[in-house]
Amino acid sequence: MTRSVTLDALDRRLIHALQLDGRAPLSRIAAVLGVPERTVARRYHRLRSAFVVRVVGLVDGTRAGLLDWFVRIDCAPDAVDALASALAARDDTSWIAPLAGGSRLVCMVRTPAVAADGGRALFDHLARTPGVRDLEANCVLRPVAGVGGWAGRTSALEAAEQALLRSWAVREEVDDADPAMDDAAEWTEADARLIGELARDGRAEVRDLAAVTGWSASTVRRRIARLRVTGVLHFEVDVDPALFGSPVEALLWLEVAPGALRTVTGTLSRHPQVAFAAVTTGSASVFAMVQCRDTGGLYDYLAHELGALPGIGRTETALVQRRAKRAGALLAPASRPRNARRA
Repeated sequence: MTRSVTLDALDRRLIHALQLDGRAPLSRIAAVLGVPERTVARRYHRLRSAFVVRVVGLVDGTRAGLLDWFVRIDCAPDAVDALASALAARDDTSWIAPLAGGSRLVCMVRTPAVAADGGRALFDHLARTPGVRDLEANCVLRPVAGVGGWAGRTSALEAAEQALLRSWAVREEVDDADPAMDDAAEWTEADARLIGELARDGRAEVRDLAAVTGWSASTVRRRIARLRVTGVLHFEVDVDPALFGSPVEALLWLEVAPGALRTVTGTLSRHPQVAFAAVTTGSASVFAMVQCRDTGGLYDYLAHELGALPGIGRTETALVQRRAKRAGALLAPASRPRNARRA
């Protein structure tokens, strides 16, 4: 359980740096922040041990031949908590949220491509789960906002500091990447184990990753660098938005006219309230996660920012009661979820 923590300016700068490069050595981050390395190490370990900050390694599903779905589940009120816990235990789920009101749950599910299975077995199984009354699965066609981190937690560093940290990361990736190690098309079981460990702890020590994969430390470094260079692997900072003054989380489903999609999504990508947005299948063609200071702030966002956008028809809004799971372990290519038989 997350202990009570208040973030100060240095904490926020550290979190921003980790979002830019989740595996950057603390010594490098300290140089960018202009503080002693021991101070950065102490801050990071305090936040990590309090379960406030966690760096996770995530696979880009589109580059790995996988599909992401936002699934809405209508179930009996007394089944919500059990279903949320069962889904959270799976490697192929994330962003699990029971909604305020007590009978609905939303989550992201990752499945094989449509040609292989398209998640039919999982969706059929969910539909037959006791307590589930109905479900709707909308496939993510294109993420349009929030990729690379929510703007609410990526505004602490100056532009020059961001550029310096990025330049070091890119230089290191290019130097370490081995062209002989191709991208995700040739993944092995060792790759699946590597991604599984990084999904649990994106800053796992190389020696631990070597032990899990059976590779040498140098091979682990090259493989991670290669996956990052090709865009298959990226790192995300998992942290509660409430710590950034935005405790109210709402999910939006927007019906947008096809001709207005580009304008609407481009504008959403610039809204600081939008933590994530994507174009999806379904009658509501845009799905968004919004973070606000309170319900009044949510009203202002709906009435003013969204209200000013042409092309938006019907809008559905739901408040998140809690998050049973945020970013975390997701299905990796050429591997099957360890909990594939569970609900």
